[in-house]
Amino acid sequence: MTVRIACAQLNLPVGDVDGCIEKTCRSIAVARDQDVDLVVLPELASCGYPLSSAGEARECADQGSACLERWAQAAGGSVTLVAGFCERSGDDVYNSCALIDRSGVRAIYRKLHLWDREKLLFTPGSAPPPLIDTSFGRLAMAICYDLEFPELTRKLALQGADILALPTATPYKPRPAGTHPMAVTLAMATARLNGIFMACGDHSGSERETAFDGGSVIVSNNGWLAAGPVEDYGEGLVVADCDLGEARDKKRGERNDLFADRRPQLYGDS
Repeated sequence: MTVRIACAQLNLPVGDVDGCIEKTCRSIAVARDQDVDLVVLPELASCGYPLSSAGEARECADQGSACLERWAQAAGGSVTLVAGFCERSGDDVYNSCALIDRSGVRAIYRKLHLWDREKLLFTPGSAPPPLIDTSFGRLAMAICYDLEFPELTRKLALQGADILALPTATPYKPRPAGTHPMAVTLAMATARLNGIFMACGDHSGSERETAFDGGSVIVSNNGWLAAGPVEDYGEGLVVADCDLGEARDKKRGERNDLFADRRPQLYGDS
């Protein structure tokens, strides 16, 4: 089954939840007009990135439920949405993402690996990413820095993930001319090594002196780019048609299989 995937790359007003909701809902509407089945929004799309303090994070998280409701309305039951949001549970605030479909909020994942100052604002998640059976395939979620832990993404692939949706907010780092942002290279490598599709929604431009890579891409299960990056790494939507069923064939040529050739008994516990 072919699924049309869109990843939104946005410059969001940090700390302005209402402004972020309005902008993300417009992006969802644009995707719906293109008959998209799955939309991936950036990390902390509910409030922008980076937040300045634990207090600001709590204030944004207090509006997390309202944000999910607005996104569900914007999706209109016709698209599945994965989006990063600021979540509060009791005294804890999490950097989370949600999967929303026609039935409502299907799953929430809390970021396991917090980046830099995120450790001052958020509580790390304590549960692995869920795998969700959707109408178009088995979907897993992770967030930004999680991608740099191959143990996590390999486990998700071994558990049967067809696609990994990755809301991200990747800070810009200088790179050699003519090369992709490192986040794009990591997404391509993760897809290739695990035989899964990747859908990454990133921020663009800069906010509060943090510039972003603009690494929104859709990657096929063979590791090649199916869509993206956005021209000049600015705001936009990357869209690709993907047959997620191809992720279940792990063959690599006539005599090799990506999973059957593994020899974990020799790899140790690392």
